[in-house]
Amino acid sequence: MSVEKPLFLWPEGAPFAKGTGSEDCPKITPYLIKSDKPVSAVIVCPGGGYGGRAGHEGGPIAEWLNSIGIVSFLLDYRVTPYMHPCELMDIQRAIRYVRFNAKKFNIDPKRVGAIGFSAGGHLVSTAGTHYDKGDQSASDPIEREGCRPDLIILSYPVISFGEYGHHGSMVNLIGENPPDELRNFLSNETQVTSDTPPAFLWHTRDDDVLVENSFLFARALKKCNVPFEMHIFESGPHGLGLAQENVNLKIWPKLCEMWLGKRGFIK
Repeated sequence: MSVEKPLFLWPEGAPFAKGTGSEDCPKITPYLIKSDKPVSAVIVCPGGGYGGRAGHEGGPIAEWLNSIGIVSFLLDYRVTPYMHPCELMDIQRAIRYVRFNAKKFNIDPKRVGAIGFSAGGHLVSTAGTHYDKGDQSASDPIEREGCRPDLIILSYPVISFGEYGHHGSMVNLIGENPPDELRNFLSNETQVTSDTPPAFLWHTRDDDVLVENSFLFARALKKCNVPFEMHIFESGPHGLGLAQENVNLKIWPKLCEMWLGKRGFIK
């Protein structure tokens, strides 16, 4: 494993940037592995209610992905006071950036996924339901790359801003009283189509971010015939990360690894 220096997604300044400080400059930190052939890649989005980024849902996750043969990129996406669409732009740019630099990172541009935790899960589910094929007329070649992830992994995710949504995440992302149209647009269970990428979800029954979030997304995936796997554990607090201290939940990375193998991300 090799942890590289962070790379700014927009070296000349990010769209809507309020300044030039660290939190104004979204970036990715590559966690690379040696391989004779191109391997898959997963972008890591920690949680934090769109008000911060939890450390235990960042580096340790990237290292775990390396340990199972996947290159990973830890995304420092913008958080409050930044609001939508900055966060979505950041993850879309990260996916484009990784694909554009596939040869440099020794990855397969057709196997680029994303994993998110809590509000990071909302961001990843947004990337999985709001994407494009790239702008072929763009002067910036990175912007010509598509930003649809090839699969998504959602860990105790915020999904909805409706009845079962997480109020704090919503406020940080789109405000206290957002227009109904925007609230619906970012309630991602309403945005699933047959083209939404395959998903792996896990949650605990009594999580503070209500388990209904995962149920709603899984139901939408089923309705659109999108492949998914979901695991609901009986009990456990929010923000578990790899959950290695919890004897009943530390199995989730292995379950996810098996699913990634089934999806062709581990060979």
